[in-house]
Amino acid sequence: MTAPSVDLTRMRELLAIMNRLRSADGCPWDRLQTFASIASYTIEEAYEVADAIERGDVADLKDELGDLLFQVVFHAQIAREAGAFDFEAVAAAICDKLVRRHPHVFAAAAGRSGPLSVVEQSVAWEESKARERGADSGGALRGVPQTLPALMRAHKLSKRAARVGFDFEHASQTADKVAEELAEVREAAAAGAAAACPSQEIFEEIGDLLFAAANLARKLEVDAEAALRAANTKFERRFRAMEALAEERGQRFASLNLAAQERLWLEVKRAE
Repeated sequence: MTAPSVDLTRMRELLAIMNRLRSADGCPWDRLQTFASIASYTIEEAYEVADAIERGDVADLKDELGDLLFQVVFHAQIAREAGAFDFEAVAAAICDKLVRRHPHVFAAAAGRSGPLSVVEQSVAWEESKARERGADSGGALRGVPQTLPALMRAHKLSKRAARVGFDFEHASQTADKVAEELAEVREAAAAGAAAACPSQEIFEEIGDLLFAAANLARKLEVDAEAALRAANTKFERRFRAMEALAEERGQRFASLNLAAQERLWLEVKRAE
């Protein structure tokens, strides 16, 4: 396989800049950082990449990918100083993993006369990941990061459980589970209606409802995190449109009663 011709001059320059920033006469702030202290920045940069993609802003995407790459280089520099690994080792690890998880691309698959389908490729990828985790090293849920966004983690947890047979057969059964959890929320809310603040039972039942909804999204092959982001964007767009419509009519949206606000909502919704 012939590798594409790539000029790595600027990559080497980036590594040199990072080394300079962490040197004794470099940047005091950069020298103080640890894996833990910059972890939140790494997550933030990943979200900014996703945001640029959603907005279709390719120029911004280039900049945000640069920011994310810098985070990778930053972590690798800290690791190199600790004698753990360096950027070259990071690149080597992902190269080896990609080749290992794509035997149908980088090595002839025994007994196959053609390439894998998308479904077959996905199955092979998951099987490869499972082998790497080890069948008896922590169970089916091992390795699902605690720091993932909650909806994304719910998706991964239910997907791992489904892989070993713990799953509803049909999406309709999963939808029934959502309805069951909603009924339990209603019961808990009714029981705690007189309380000054939500009870622990309500808290837990809401969590169960959200988990069931995330599981239904997985069963229907919908990315729950992306779906909720889209719903947030739609709500924001419609709400701003309601406020603008009220202002055009000489009204202050916050002063309108709920019935009048809902009429504006329906008007905006029909206009879309």
